Amino acid sequence: MTGAASGDDRALIERFLEMLAAEAGAAKNTISAYASDLRLASAVLGGGLADASTADLAKLGDGWSDLARSSVARKSAALRRFFAFLADEGHRADDPGAALPRPGARRALPKVLSHHDIDRLFAAIAERQARTPPDPNDLRLAALVELLYGSGLRATELVSLPRNAIQPDRPYLILKGKGGRERLAPISDRSRAAVAAWRNHVASDRAWLFPSGKSHLSRVRLYQLIKALAAEAGIPPDRVSPHVLRHAFATHLLEGGADLRALQAMLGHADIATTEIYTHVDSKKLVELVNTRHPLVDEVKRRA
Repeated sequence: MTGAASGDDRALIERFLEMLAAEAGAAKNTISAYASDLRLASAVLGGGLADASTADLAKLGDGWSDLARSSVARKSAALRRFFAFLADEGHRADDPGAALPRPGARRALPKVLSHHDIDRLFAAIAERQARTPPDPNDLRLAALVELLYGSGLRATELVSLPRNAIQPDRPYLILKGKGGRERLAPISDRSRAAVAAWRNHVASDRAWLFPSGKSHLSRVRLYQLIKALAAEAGIPPDRVSPHVLRHAFATHLLEGGADLRALQAMLGHADIATTEIYTHVDSKKLVELVNTRHPLVDEVKRRA
């Protein structure tokens, strides 16, 4: 079935392209190619790309059989990134991208920030806050980064938080995603303190915790703030984004021994496979985990 992209498809594709430009700093040619691939796929599916099933995508991929491998690889990459975006932002409960052909190389692992990188980011924030005269925007930046790294919030969830969503006496936040699904996001003592310091500078009649104009801070502006902070901390800006900080939250918790199912709940992933992608742990860590935590280790020690 063919036709123009539906209104929902158009809006979501535009949001995805906006994110791609802000987060990844993708080249104009890449964004243009992705835009064309997504709009064509939406047209082939009668404007139902965002809601496509794995069967829909398998049929779509079959229609690319006469194309060059490089073209198929690009189209698949564009759609897989689009569906990962939809799943991560809560627009879908699943990620059907695995049904698309993979003629190219293996999918790259997510960008990872080390503990040292995180320390450098917070050191740069501390330097900002020590300036005279103080700038309330530095308090805002501290609250944003604390919530991204300390709670694993999505960019959209973060910028659209109501002014009083986070309370000093409540160590969690109730977030509602697509379909009315709710999840609890942990809010650390540091995060609550940072939010309280910033909220003192937000007028009580404002609806949003991070207001901007008549609405709230935009995703694009959030990306700009995070990348500027990375540059100040001496980290290449293309390595840091709100999503990378969310990934660091999950990765570092997993490295510290957190349960994958608990992480799935905190991140709001309907499918555990999505959590596994965002919480990459290197093989050295896994081997170390087996050698120190497996029950047979204690048995060997008793026999020694």
